[in-house]
Amino acid sequence: MSAPRISFVSLGCPKALVDSERILTRLRAEGYEIARKHDGADLVVVNTCGFLDSARDESLSAIGSALSQNGRVIVTGCLGAEPDVIRQKHPGVLAITGPQAYESVMAAVHEAAPPTHEPFIDLLPPQGIKLTPRHYAYLKISEGCNNRCTFCIIPALRGDLVSRPAADVLREAEKLAKAGVKELLVVSQDTSAYGVDIKYAPSQFGEREVRAKFYDLAKELGELGIWVRLHYVYPYPHVAEIIPLMAEGKILPYLDIPFQHASPAVLKNMRRPAHGEKTLERIRGWRDACPDLALRSTFIVGFPGETEEDFQMLLDWLDEARIDRAGCFKYEPVKGARSEALGLPEVAQEVKESRWHRFMQRQQKISAARLAKKVGKRMPVIIDEANGLAAKGRTRHDAPEIDGNVHITSRRPIRVGDIVTVKIDRADAYDLYGQAV
Repeated sequence: MSAPRISFVSLGCPKALVDSERILTRLRAEGYEIARKHDGADLVVVNTCGFLDSARDESLSAIGSALSQNGRVIVTGCLGAEPDVIRQKHPGVLAITGPQAYESVMAAVHEAAPPTHEPFIDLLPPQGIKLTPRHYAYLKISEGCNNRCTFCIIPALRGDLVSRPAADVLREAEKLAKAGVKELLVVSQDTSAYGVDIKYAPSQFGEREVRAKFYDLAKELGELGIWVRLHYVYPYPHVAEIIPLMAEGKILPYLDIPFQHASPAVLKNMRRPAHGEKTLERIRGWRDACPDLALRSTFIVGFPGETEEDFQMLLDWLDEARIDRAGCFKYEPVKGARSEALGLPEVAQEVKESRWHRFMQRQQKISAARLAKKVGKRMPVIIDEANGLAAKGRTRHDAPEIDGNVHITSRRPIRVGDIVTVKIDRADAYDLYGQAV
């Protein structure tokens, strides 16, 4: 009897991608085959995103597409926390489970397509199933979030912070490194809050105990001898503790910090943690300790109540902060978000549009100036794509898919996953160009 074949759709952020990898690993461990197409599969699992209205629409569309191509669909993920929304649009789905509900997903799969597990022939790589290329992987260190930002419904969808024991995280990281992963991207909803919920409890890793604390975990990961990149870090004071690890080359000199805005009034309305902190002063301190530090961030324009003065304050802040990479989003109303009930005046759509363009133009100039300083330097670059003597990769200052690339020419063939030294010849607003040396 042939094994049931499962087709899989993964939508949303890197945290959701890790959830998908865990579900796929469980499926393969139980003998299921993973199909590349919906048509002909025994079942389709759709891991949804429900953070913004546009993401909900994309998720509902993916469910509809799976139903039309296959007919047998199980829904999980963030939008699964709102089953009525899914049932109203697609009453034919077999089952709906919420985010991180691995057991419920597997139970639904078992019911719809019972496994034909043969433990003597079913093989699973030690690192599990990955949806990223072989040379990099996301490492999720916690679930949920204790913050209550008014524009965000993640705590309602995924619950409060639940940190993984440090030993569990480190064992997973070790397996990934042994499997050939050369870059770990550490993710959670609030990476710098790691361990708060379990009072930084130590756990046994090898012959030593490691505390579930941001610094301790970063220090241990830095001993693996591979690139370690930190995402979704809030600018709490204790972040300064890990900057020396970056200066020493233990972890990458890169911080992904969602500042979201610079106006104290807007940040207060957003209820951002550490909104009153002196972030510019903190950034200067980090760069003094690690001059090679790269900062990436995300910002929201058009938040309810944002005035022209608030927005100008953001532009001025950008000029002073000199963020290396910045993404900008136009505020979208989100059902269930408290920002909609604050009674603040809406910002007109055309004003949001104008501010978004002005932000991007300002940041483009800053990015171009910072990249221009790299011309003439030799930099290590990890290769994501290779085609003979041409390749595309990233410096230590760039994360996959969200930051810039290095376009490389070489006298010898380069392979995906190689880390090569590149002499930078030129730069534009977002990318670098150079030759492998």
